[in-house]
Parts: sequence; C-alpha cells; structure tokens
Amino acid sequence: MNISTIDITILALFIIGIVWWALRNGKSSDSTSYFLAGRNMTWPVVGLSLFAASVSSSTLMGHSGEGFISGIAVFNYNWISVLVMVFFALFFLPFYIKSGIFTMPEFLEKRFDKRSRYYFSFITIFGNVFLDAAATLYTGALIIKLIFPEADLFWIIVIMAIVAGSYTIIGGLSSAINADMIQATILIIGSGILYFFALHEIGGWEELYNRFGEGVWLKLTRSLDDPTVPWLGMWVGIPILGFYFWANNQVMVQRVLSARSIDHGRKGVLFVGFLYLFTLFIFILPGLIGRGINLFGVDGLPTELIDGSTLKSSFGINTDQVYPRLIVKLLPVGLIGLILAAMISALTSTLSATLSSVSTLFTMDFYQRWDKNADSQKLVKVGRITSLVVLLIAIFWAPFIQKFDSLVSYYQEVVSYLAPPIVGTFFLGLFWKRSNEKGALWGLISGILVAAIIMIMKYAMDVTIPYHFLLIAPMVMVFSMGVNIVVSLVSHLPDVEKVAQNTWTVQLWKEETTELKGVAWYKNFRFLSAILVVACFAMYLMFI
Repeated sequence: MNISTIDITILALFIIGIVWWALRNGKSSDSTSYFLAGRNMTWPVVGLSLFAASVSSSTLMGHSGEGFISGIAVFNYNWISVLVMVFFALFFLPFYIKSGIFTMPEFLEKRFDKRSRYYFSFITIFGNVFLDAAATLYTGALIIKLIFPEADLFWIIVIMAIVAGSYTIIGGLSSAINADMIQATILIIGSGILYFFALHEIGGWEELYNRFGEGVWLKLTRSLDDPTVPWLGMWVGIPILGFYFWANNQVMVQRVLSARSIDHGRKGVLFVGFLYLFTLFIFILPGLIGRGINLFGVDGLPTELIDGSTLKSSFGINTDQVYPRLIVKLLPVGLIGLILAAMISALTSTLSATLSSVSTLFTMDFYQRWDKNADSQKLVKVGRITSLVVLLIAIFWAPFIQKFDSLVSYYQEVVSYLAPPIVGTFFLGLFWKRSNEKGALWGLISGILVAAIIMIMKYAMDVTIPYHFLLIAPMVMVFSMGVNIVVSLVSHLPDVEKVAQNTWTVQLWKEETTELKGVAWYKNFRFLSAILVVACFAMYLMFI
C-alpha cells in the first residue's frame, strides 16, 4: 500500500501535536491530580475520553472485519451496551463518585472487605498487562504493518508505546484525558468521512440495501445457532459483558471518577452512549460495503455467510485488512493521513487508558497498603514507575502474542467467563443488603473456578461446549450469585454501616426526584436517559 509523503507528514504532525498537547495539560502535583485528573472534568470531556479509551485498534479491525464477514450483527454489542450505560449512570455511578474511591476494587472493600478488593485488583492488573496493553500494541502494530509492510513489527510496537507512554507516564490521567478529547474528535470525524466515501463508492444507501437487504446482512436479530450473536445471547449475555466493561472496568470507570460532580459523570456516560449509536455507520457498515465493492478483488465470493477462517483459507481474504484497505482504496491524498491519525488515536488512547488503570490499581490498592506513610508525591512517583514497568512488559510480551492466537482471538470469549462473577458480586453488593464479605469472596472464587474448568475443557482438552459463550456467561453469573446468596444467608449479618453507605434504596430515588423538580428537561439526566433508551430501541427496530 503506497502512502504519499503528504499523508506521512500529516500523520507525523498529528503525533507530535497530540504529545505536546497532552503534556501541556498534564497534572501531577498530587495523587488526586495524577490518578484522577483532580476530579474536575466536565461531562463533554468525560464522554469523549470514554469514547477514545473504548475504541481500540482491535475495535476498528474487529468491527469492520465483522461487518465484512456477517453484516451488522456485531452492533448488538454496542446498542445493548448503551442500555447498560444508562443503568450504570442511574444506579451505580453516584455511589462510585460519592465514596471518593480511586479504583473499582476499592469499592468492593467499602462494601465487603479487603479480600474481595485484592482478588479483583490482582485479576484486573494481570488482564490489563498481558491482555489489554500487550494485545493493543500487537493488534495496532498489525494494522500499521499492513500500511507500512517494510517496517519491523517490534519497532512499530516500540514507537507506539513511546507515543502513548510519553505523556501518560509524565502527566497522568489529565494528560491522557486531554489527549483523548482530540483523539476522539479525530476518530469520529475521520471514520465518518470514510463511511461517506464508502457509501458513495457502492452507489448510496439504496444500492447498499439492494445488495444486502435479503438475508441476515442488515438484521440485528439472528437465529439461536448464529455464530456471531444468537438472539438469546444478545439479551442475556451481552448485558453482562457490557456491564463489566463499562461499570466494573478500571480503564473506563477511572474516567468517570475524574468528573467534577455526579451530574457531570452521568451526563458524560450518557454522551458516550449517544456517540456509540453512530458506531454502526462509522465502524461496521464500511466493512459490509467493502464486501459489496469487492474490496479484495476476489471473483466468485459466495453471497452466504462464511466465517473469517474460511474466508482466509479458501479465498485468501484477511478481514483484519478491511479497514486499512478501505482507507487506501477510497480516500484521496491528505485524507488518508487524517484517517491514519484516527487509527493511531485508537491505538494510543486505549494503551494510555490501560497504563493509567494499572498504575492506579497497583499504587492505590497495593503500594499504599505497604507504605502507609507515603505522601502524594511518593504515590505519584510509584505510579510513574509502575506505568513504565507495565509498558516495558507489554512491549516485550506483545510480539509473542502471534504464537498464542487465543490471547487475541478468544479475548472476548475469555472475558465472558471471567466477568460474570464480578458483575454478580457488584449487583448483590449494591441491591441486596444481606450479602456479606464471606458470600462475596466465595461467590467470586466459585465463579472463577467454574470459568477455569470451562476454559481448560475447551482449550486444553478440546472438549466441545455445546453453547455459545454469550449463553455460558449468564450461567456462570447465576451460579456465582447463588453461592454468594447461600453463604451470606448461613453466615453472619453484614456490617450495618457498610450496608447503609453502599447499598441502593428507594429513598435515594425519591430524594433525587425531589432534587430534579424544576430542572430543565435538557439538564435532567433522567429525561436524557429516557431519550437515549428510546433511540436505542428505535435503531434496533429499524434493523430487527
């Protein structure tokens, strides 16, 4: 793929500019500034930062690739997640912000005890380092290598790490969030431009519908045996994964914790929910259009659904190449550089978010317990060292991922086994006063044991599991919650003070209702939530 000097110049200027901007706006005078950006971010900043952090290189590759393979089914993950965001904003978010926590595991300690906190923190750190950070570097390097095939994979990884690490390590979360603002804007504009060029190439929306209106290509509801998103899994599995990603994941929630108030946090989450509705057009449909315009120049490609591995083995089509091929094939000189900047934004913002997450988790959940006399400046120093160590581990681990395809290929599936016990524990902790620390701990342990057994059977023993992973996730969660409930009921009552401070009640809803009287509709988060929910179901009904 030949890239002009103009496009390379635009890309280079963007990288230099984003690093300068992030460092210029970094705050690291104390631990609150470094880890939570001073808790002073407004809702547009929170929303844009959430969007940038959530869209990784694998998202761009995966969404456009899935669009090419199976149509718009993958959008089910996004619109269902928007409903989850609304639920999170209404019920969980106020407790997170009011409690003054730095990390998600810290909330478990406030509701239960430190054992649950350490368990969740350790699992999150391990996943962030060896899956999130390393996988982001590896999949991002694959995209860049498709465009610059002569470049060495390892050095691409190093350069991306330096770009993201340069401002995250020095400036902390405030640097990352300020970079995210610019990167999210470029990502949305750039991807939107690519969509319109792709739509024009195929002949407009009417021609797109004529090509793919028959069959399931433009349908969100699929059969129960659909390999992408079976209809039952859409309703019972995706909400669990969505809740884990948006309400339990330190990478994402840390940005919400930086909000200057509960209202700004809520509106930031609702804002990113609104943005996510457009991912159907800017990320997924371009991939389907790529199939319609014969992006790979393959004659005789069947019109029925074919999985990605068959496309690769039988037709030589690597769906990871869909997004970069669309860029080079459809866009003029200059715009290619802009869209490449959007891709780099997806890489660096996700990596930056992961570094900030691990740094905060290790420093606040572990180091602060070891050195109880550490002041804010020392915590910031430890946070920087942690980020650097994580970055180095990710750099040297990333190239090995190509030898262990399951780390990337089955990432979403692995998360569907690990997330349910955590989601179940948070739900019982917030909505069931009787849940105690013993129930929480045994619920978490039993859930992870069941998940481990399933993964060993499937990946080590080659045992066929007759259910889609989206159907297994609720089974694991129900089992874990059942253990939590039984152990809590047969053991002592939970601490009254912890329950009172960290459990939702109807009275809280009534108090908020009173506070919202007289608030203009466009400032009322409940009204905005209702609009977003209606928009979600409207889009679903359009493509049902």
